Amino acid sequence: MHNGTMSANQTAAYLRGLNPEQNEAVLHEGSPLLILAGAGSGKTRVITSKIAYLVDSRGVDPRTILAVTFTNKAASEMAERVAAMVPGAKGALIKTFHAFGAWLLRRYGAPVGLTPNFSIYDDDDATSLLSSLTDKIPRRELNRYSHMISRAKDYCLAPDDDLRTISSDPRLPELYASYERRLREIGNADFGDLILKSVQLLSQDEAVRSRIHDRFTIVLVDEYQDSNIAQYQLLKELSSPEGYLCVVGDDDQSIYSFRGAQVQNILTFKDIFPKTKVIRLEENYRSTKNILDIASAVVSNNSGRLGKTLRTSKPPGSPATLAYFAGHEQEAEFCAELLADGRRGETAILYRTNAQSLAFETLFTRRNIPYRLVGALRFYDREEIKDSLALLALLTNRRDEVAFRRIVNKPPRGIGAASVARVLELASNTKGDLLAASAMATGVLSKRAATGVEGFVRLMNLLGEQLESVPLYQFVQQAVTESGLLQYHKSQDEISGTQKTRNLDQLVSAAAEYGQGMEGLTLFLEHIELDRSQVAGEDDSSEDRVTLITMHNTKGLEFERVVITGLEDELFPGRHEEYADDIEEERRLFYVSITRAKKELYLTSCRTRLVWGRVMPMEPSRFLSEIPEELVEVRDGRFGSGAAGGEDSGYEPGQAVYHDEYGPGTIFKKWYNGRQLMVMVQFETGKIAQFFPKFQPLERISRDG
Repeated sequence: MHNGTMSANQTAAYLRGLNPEQNEAVLHEGSPLLILAGAGSGKTRVITSKIAYLVDSRGVDPRTILAVTFTNKAASEMAERVAAMVPGAKGALIKTFHAFGAWLLRRYGAPVGLTPNFSIYDDDDATSLLSSLTDKIPRRELNRYSHMISRAKDYCLAPDDDLRTISSDPRLPELYASYERRLREIGNADFGDLILKSVQLLSQDEAVRSRIHDRFTIVLVDEYQDSNIAQYQLLKELSSPEGYLCVVGDDDQSIYSFRGAQVQNILTFKDIFPKTKVIRLEENYRSTKNILDIASAVVSNNSGRLGKTLRTSKPPGSPATLAYFAGHEQEAEFCAELLADGRRGETAILYRTNAQSLAFETLFTRRNIPYRLVGALRFYDREEIKDSLALLALLTNRRDEVAFRRIVNKPPRGIGAASVARVLELASNTKGDLLAASAMATGVLSKRAATGVEGFVRLMNLLGEQLESVPLYQFVQQAVTESGLLQYHKSQDEISGTQKTRNLDQLVSAAAEYGQGMEGLTLFLEHIELDRSQVAGEDDSSEDRVTLITMHNTKGLEFERVVITGLEDELFPGRHEEYADDIEEERRLFYVSITRAKKELYLTSCRTRLVWGRVMPMEPSRFLSEIPEELVEVRDGRFGSGAAGGEDSGYEPGQAVYHDEYGPGTIFKKWYNGRQLMVMVQFETGKIAQFFPKFQPLERISRDG
């Protein structure tokens, strides 16, 4: 790094208003840096300010800076903020992990078998490719193998590695190997390859590694707690002894193990990278003190954490409300009553599983309460959009078998499965070029199939000629129109009343942001595949709607008022979370959910819930007992009193009790959650469970009873 003057640094606009810990993190240089950034502690500001400081005050060439995060939205916002602070910093490369992998492989991927125009396969494409390799396994089961292969790549495992950590299924190694061979033959990559192939490229090709180390001397990583093993390996390959490495994350917000995220990456960072400096950002700018105290009290029960305590200068705020209901219908009624004050846009209703949204959707529709459901079918996963993208993908890579299979007979052209198979057989004579193979196949196909194939080849050649001559949005419009897809899906609209043509129109609009020609089209398709969470066709207007959202999807969001529902054991934490690590991740998920609230927090739990068509008794979530009683106000039902009732003195440790489902047991612990009595019971079956005696069937019995 070049030398700068500290006096100038102190007056820079991007340094003003930073708290001492933020300022220390921005100015740090030399050794590796781990920034432990608590929820709402301004970590994005720290990263953007650090990039601005390096370029503006330390004279660093922005082209030598690589900043990596996990969503396109976060990367875009980071780039915009950096450019606003220091216009000269625009040259910094700010991308997601996968977008960086695509950037790297499009430029240097030849040693690992990739050309610049390779297509990126999503999960559905991967399953389709597997399906083409075997007709003995049902597609539903192939979905499972596709997921296993994806997870293997997240763990940096090749087909000939020991895959037993993924699955002991004996068919997995063979299927994975066949899948990889076919993927290489057609010259494409799946999502996992963007990281795995990048690791292989940098670890095996000294020239490329040296070039990348010379180019990126400063590497910054955001949301590091969400990284998986392959991303960790990529980070190790990117960092050089002469370079500077800084990662930002929160071990208490690592909630994506089901996607392969490894909380150990952040917990062991200072052990892996010697002389690491650790700076904790503990001042929260989002929530009231009461909300933060609840979050800190809960997550402090985890042992797998580096430790920090959130603080704020905001006032304490009102206690959280803990409400108990007979069932999910009353829970939904309670939320509807809350929304009667008109503050729909300020409110989010959180739940652990998507299935829990149904009660809210049903009631809110009946009550005319507008809502926004987060996590519905995504725009780029819709049939008409995937059809159009397959057409465009085949133009960028004529060897793309998955795209070819999807689009060659859509709309119907009289090209059956046998004709498609014949074309694929001939592709070995055309170096995998499926359009050349199609032209070759017309002499051996039936008259009807040959006519259809000729028309398809003519269409693709015509589109290829048009690609360079018009703006990309205009080209996409021509492609969906001239291919017949627009008319085909318009007829589907007329039959089923869907909005497929409207979605195709929005796809055309989305292409307007990209450059012309093959380069623009490749970039357009890449951005779509790298951010499948984009919902370019969803109505995201400013209409005043309550948000219905799973706990996982709330990461990075904030709301004035948050209602966390379904706080019952075997739902949250779930019945399958049997191990300590699983429980700790569920607890982190609760922490994330709590810290979404800025001013008001409501927690709800039901005494019964409908499970697989049966009304089942439920127990309060064990996490509720970890909340200090002075921070919550307990309600029985919608507007019940918070006063402790019943004969509390009758539920003492040692008291024998009986439960209809669990049988006889003995109380061995008693405490108060808010003003409500809770007890822990050891049953004769060995089961241990906790109860609110006021709300749950727990009969006291005599010793001889």
